[in-house]
Amino acid sequence: MKFSPVILLGATVVLGAPASLLSERQTRACFIVGSEVLPAEVANIVTDLQPRITCDPTQRTLSGVPDVSSGDVSFSSINFATSGQSALEFALDRFATRTPLASNDLATFQSQLDVYLATEAGIRSAGGNLAIKVPKFFLEFQISRIQTAQGNPPTAPGLQVDHKMGKVLKNAGSESQALLDQVAALGKVLS
Repeated sequence: MKFSPVILLGATVVLGAPASLLSERQTRACFIVGSEVLPAEVANIVTDLQPRITCDPTQRTLSGVPDVSSGDVSFSSINFATSGQSALEFALDRFATRTPLASNDLATFQSQLDVYLATEAGIRSAGGNLAIKVPKFFLEFQISRIQTAQGNPPTAPGLQVDHKMGKVLKNAGSESQALLDQVAALGKVLS
């Protein structure tokens, strides 16, 4: 396929070019603040999140990422880094589930996860500290538990409760054993 370049005020525009050749600026999510190349998995998450995330450019959070919102949840309202607690302690307190497990609002947990995923992608784009992974993985773990309790357990191995619990424990290795034991105990409560 041959493309025809057109010169417009010093800028070259390729007519008929596939979308992959469009300027990154034209397709960039509002929460991507840096120029670091994102791993393919994270780039796919960014594409998936874009329609559900809004940014408040007047407020910055971690690594200069704008405050992001999904549904009624903003990252600044659940920012582990401003809590004064360790990342896992915050996650256990803030993202606790009620009993019975199936009665939890999956949409709220998903909105909370969405703002963590968007903020993490922004941090990665800026080459920032990834301490956010602990509460992010904890939210994924809680969502998997709730889905299982609601009779719709994830079928993909990477989304199942045991796998997500392992991700939390691996990334929270410097946390206290008592907190790690709480996560392990939650992993056994699936109803």
